[in-house]
Amino acid sequence: MSTQAIAEDENKYLPENPWLACMPVLLAVFVYVMDGTIANVALPHMAGSFSATRDESIWILTSYLIASGIVIPSVDFFSKLFGRKNFYVISILMFTIASFLCGMATSLGQMVIFRILQGAGGGGIVPLSQAIMMESFPKEKRGSAMAIFGMGVILAPIIGPVLGGWITDNWSWPWIFFINVPLGCLAAFLAKNLLFNPPYARRQKNVKIDGLGFTFLIIWLLCLQVFFDKGNNADWFNAPWICWIFSISCISAVCFFVSQIVRKDTLVDLSVFKDKNFVIGTFIQVIMQSVLYASIAILPQFLQSMMGYTAFLSGMSMMPRGIGSLTATIVCAFIADKVDKRKLVIAGLLCIGAAGVSFGFLNLQIAQMNIMIPNCLMGFGLGLSMVPIINLSLETLSNQQMTNASGLQNLFKNIGGAIGTSLVATMLTRFAQVHQYMMVGKLSELNPVFIERVQAISGALMQYTSPEVARHMASYVQYGTLVKQATLWAFMDAFRIFGVMCFALVPLLFLFKKSKSRG
Repeated sequence: MSTQAIAEDENKYLPENPWLACMPVLLAVFVYVMDGTIANVALPHMAGSFSATRDESIWILTSYLIASGIVIPSVDFFSKLFGRKNFYVISILMFTIASFLCGMATSLGQMVIFRILQGAGGGGIVPLSQAIMMESFPKEKRGSAMAIFGMGVILAPIIGPVLGGWITDNWSWPWIFFINVPLGCLAAFLAKNLLFNPPYARRQKNVKIDGLGFTFLIIWLLCLQVFFDKGNNADWFNAPWICWIFSISCISAVCFFVSQIVRKDTLVDLSVFKDKNFVIGTFIQVIMQSVLYASIAILPQFLQSMMGYTAFLSGMSMMPRGIGSLTATIVCAFIADKVDKRKLVIAGLLCIGAAGVSFGFLNLQIAQMNIMIPNCLMGFGLGLSMVPIINLSLETLSNQQMTNASGLQNLFKNIGGAIGTSLVATMLTRFAQVHQYMMVGKLSELNPVFIERVQAISGALMQYTSPEVARHMASYVQYGTLVKQATLWAFMDAFRIFGVMCFALVPLLFLFKKSKSRG
């Protein structure tokens, strides 16, 4: 069948008013994506309520990611089993009920179980929303539609820390989950009444579950998440149990993909990887997701640990990024269908890279404007590139492939976010050690500058203690300054590396099939 015939056949199933589908889709996506970051700033408060250590409380975050990561590639199967519209409503309701239970949790064990339910419910929301938005519009209007969709995907993880910090400081941490309840109920009601249900997305008969593939998927993602979460604290491959966990994860991943290729009635359809645009677009989005989540983790941490910001103020530091993203999303809504999408992605990646490099030249005497301008630029770049790259990666696929392709794409993006978060934690630890090793030789009795500063500080302290103690205290102060400077350099190195990674993605855009301008 020719491309024109396929397009005409797909247009038969377009809804009369596709913009009505935007209301439940945007609301559901916004609540789900925001919940991935809103709990970060409240984690110490939850750990205190449950009498848990910091390492134990991390499972509140990782259990959510594990469960959603398992469900994401399974959305095509469950959509066939229940019907896509029904499964979408079930996912929203399950996420909403689990959110209420999370707010009622009284122990760490209960919280982890309820977060698993929450992640399982929310795992299908983003890929299904993405597929619904793409299928509800003709190809010439998908750029504008995905620009609107991008508002929820990009703004939600930025607003999450701000809202979470404010709720935690002014109310209490359970309310970061309770606010999902009315929003989730509204999204489920709108989805049930407004979403269009094309024939190919309805419930299918004789759908068999791929038990073997599902088992391999669970083992793969579970071990991978434990590897990322605990690897840095365990010194990575120097710990034998980390080597075992990583080996099991790799073997399970290979078994999963092999089973999906050689068997029938599988969990996912890997034939979409034959499409060059899909492969390149997915790879670029994985790197961008790594940069996005790593920067969300590293910037508030830098402002709190190095600049003395509170949790709420560090969350507020992300607001200029939201303003930049919103501006770019509006721009994309008007021009995405009229210009080559590759140019928009290139411009966005250059903005993100420039912002990362700008962050790499900060110091401890910066003004607030030095944070706001690069943050706004990074947000503008994310908004300008994220929406067109989704369009580019999926526009050569048929509508029947959208749900499966969106599930696979979001699975790898979820893994990319986990890699970015883990990678930045390792980078900060190792780079700080390297810079400290390089500078510690300066704290020597042969260094006149060091001797001069120690004498000045010890002279000021002698009026409170003995000369010997004052000298030891002065040396300790100088060592503390060295550690702080080494940590600052580690932050700067991480920012620069993320900027360079975005610059390196630009040549891949020329491998896409050219996206023709549409009047």
